[in-house]
Amino acid sequence: MVATSDRYSDRPVGKNKLNVLILGSGAREHVLACAVAGSSLLGRLFIAPGNPGCSTVARRIPLRLADHGQVGEFCIQESIDLVVVGPEAPLVRGIADDLGKMGIACCGPGREAARLEGSKGFAKDFCREFGIPTGGYQRFRHADEAKSYIRCRGVPIVVKADGLASGKGVIVARTLDEANAAVDSVLLQSESAQSGLVVEEVLEGEEVSFLALCDGVSAVPFGSAQDHKRLSEGDTGPNTGGMGAYSPTLIMTPELTERVMREIIMPTVRGMAKRGSPFRGVLFAGLMISRQGPKLIEYNVRFGDPEAEVILPRLKEDLLPLLESCANGRLSEAWPNFKADAALTVVMASRGYPAKPLRGTPIGGLSEAGRVPGVTVFHAGTRSVGGTIVSESGRVLAVTALGSNIRQARERAYAAVDRIVWPDGFCRRDIGWRAVGRKHGSER
Repeated sequence: MVATSDRYSDRPVGKNKLNVLILGSGAREHVLACAVAGSSLLGRLFIAPGNPGCSTVARRIPLRLADHGQVGEFCIQESIDLVVVGPEAPLVRGIADDLGKMGIACCGPGREAARLEGSKGFAKDFCREFGIPTGGYQRFRHADEAKSYIRCRGVPIVVKADGLASGKGVIVARTLDEANAAVDSVLLQSESAQSGLVVEEVLEGEEVSFLALCDGVSAVPFGSAQDHKRLSEGDTGPNTGGMGAYSPTLIMTPELTERVMREIIMPTVRGMAKRGSPFRGVLFAGLMISRQGPKLIEYNVRFGDPEAEVILPRLKEDLLPLLESCANGRLSEAWPNFKADAALTVVMASRGYPAKPLRGTPIGGLSEAGRVPGVTVFHAGTRSVGGTIVSESGRVLAVTALGSNIRQARERAYAAVDRIVWPDGFCRRDIGWRAVGRKHGSER
């Protein structure tokens, strides 16, 4: 087969096209499926378990992601060449290792490398060991010790669940009472009760989500975005899995990108290789851009959500060869190219999210929303009941728009939101406020 570019010229001519399995069911997996579906290298595309939106581009398979044996058996049965893991939990549980033992290539790190996301304490210790800039911290297993440290250190302060918390295990405490309550709340969680918590200093600056593709030895930048974690307008309310995002970020200049690669991404890749756990897949660095430069807030070991919904639609390249190169340890040194267009996504969530979201409420107007120029509605937590799309989880839709600049993308996204008929859904109305309000922000 003729390669899509010189970058992939090591692919033997005549090799069969790739059969791909994507694991996951959210908007991140929907946008991944759409991106992979357009590849010239694609053979057959499966997604497990997927969602109703994915059905237009991939065949949905009812696999249990926690059952690695079942996933592996399906891969062998269907001659899967590459597995792309969307969510973090299977990676933390070691699905990449288990599939690797069966001879199945997986775009995603092994269990040890996935600890960068699976344990906040491990990640902070790793940064200390390899000189990666991050905030000062201490780890605790007992509430009394943590509260005593907080009293001495003072507030504001950050309290983090050590284990996985779906993006909601971080509390920025402004008062001592809030900090003490956060310690108690985190240690009540079953996973954190076993592994403890992390207390760290508050970093000041501007947050950026920075992605890189890694093959265990090398890495290349893969775009940046700014997420909106808080539930409500004005960045108020509790933390969520993300209420919206936009890309590109004006703050990420080429010079700053080079510095992030030099000071954070490559030391991480080298550190993992030195530990004998090479990182292969997507490395997500949550950054605080401070006056002193970039500092790491946290790692993710996969595409972010909703970051994937604004980065992948801007990609000029064929995504599939990039993912395969990561999995097989032969990533090119050439940087992926992105469109000049901006992208913005608005997350629509079920009433009651993040505490007790309503489920099973009908959603209409999706086709009408998709007719707005530049708009794609990615399904996050939906199911089909008798031909009607209903809500299935907290974050339900990601309404994504491309535009010549952030302002136009934002206008298109909200125009599409307004066509969706869902009385029990809601969204933030200020996604992209920082970019639109920034001087010259409307020019991008």
